[in-house]
Amino acid sequence: MDAMESNQAKMPPVKNGLLPYLTVDGAAKAAEFYKKAFGAEQAYIVPPDESGRTMHIHLYINGSSLMLSDAYPEYGHPFKGHEGFAIQLVIDDIDFWWDRAVAAGAEVVMPVEMMFWGDRYGQLRDPFGVLWGLNAPSR
Repeated sequence: MDAMESNQAKMPPVKNGLLPYLTVDGAAKAAEFYKKAFGAEQAYIVPPDESGRTMHIHLYINGSSLMLSDAYPEYGHPFKGHEGFAIQLVIDDIDFWWDRAVAAGAEVVMPVEMMFWGDRYGQLRDPFGVLWGLNAPSR
């Protein structure tokens, strides 16, 4: 078995069929933040290079996969910021998730409120610029 096959054999399963793959400025630091803020579990990480960047981190959050990498502009993969999307967390105990994320350092963008569609919903921005929507469906 060559090195590529060996590396692929260790890859953990993806837990959702369509998943976000975020480029952030500081993927390893973002993964640590997501552990504190959202209870993420690290499934896999490609070891950082000599400058501290990693090309792949696989996390599990709330039963789903989230993948991260640092930017590699020298290979045509620059960091361009985060606009036009939000990561949506559908959860039962919004107060627990909200309080944990805010305590970890997430910025409140829209406080949790009862929304016109009948769910409690709010938005947070993480220190890496990613917008997170937390939604607690009414039962």
